[in-house]
Amino acid sequence: MWLRRGILACAVFPVRARAQRLAATTPETAAGAALVAALRGGGHVLFFRHADTRGEPCDRSFRIGDRAGQRNISPAGRAQSARIGARLAELGIPLALPVLAGPVFRARDTADAAFGPDRVRVTDSLLADDYAGDRIGWVVAEHRRLFSEAVPPGQNRVLVGHRTPAIMVVGDAVAGRAFPEGAALVIAPGGAGGFSLAGILELAPLPGGGFHGCG
Repeated sequence: MWLRRGILACAVFPVRARAQRLAATTPETAAGAALVAALRGGGHVLFFRHADTRGEPCDRSFRIGDRAGQRNISPAGRAQSARIGARLAELGIPLALPVLAGPVFRARDTADAAFGPDRVRVTDSLLADDYAGDRIGWVVAEHRRLFSEAVPPGQNRVLVGHRTPAIMVVGDAVAGRAFPEGAALVIAPGGAGGFSLAGILELAPLPGGGFHGCG
């Protein structure tokens, strides 16, 4: 499935050279503290991968609105989501509202638990690749747009979605095990479809977590 999606992504955007994969970091490290300092100044995009889904049944129906047919966040994922929201507040990171989340339940539930449903807007722009069907080219283009557009001064745009569309746009640096569940890409928009990736930040890492076992 990833191969088919990857081929389509290359048809939409130019092929990128293979990049060295990044490692997620926490605010307690020097690299993580630098990311937090940049975010306090605003002007960035935080693209969160949905929270922990370990132990949950795999996607089966691939239909929006069918919770029983989707892989949902786990109880640990709900607690992780709440902790993400609390950590952002504790660290003094300013957020542009509304937070944007994809319509697959593991993304929107993560956003609701982290930020509160009244501060979240669900958008198909952040669809998971396996739910996009023949709209996958548009979904990838929307991710690129949201990564690239300027952010209001002193604020950070917050997006909650899925790993594979991010890999399609950002490339190999965030593939493999670089981008765990609940982590966020810290992105500096550059306009005109351009952006730079500053790093990957984990605000609420779970012991042994980060990657589900579904195929």
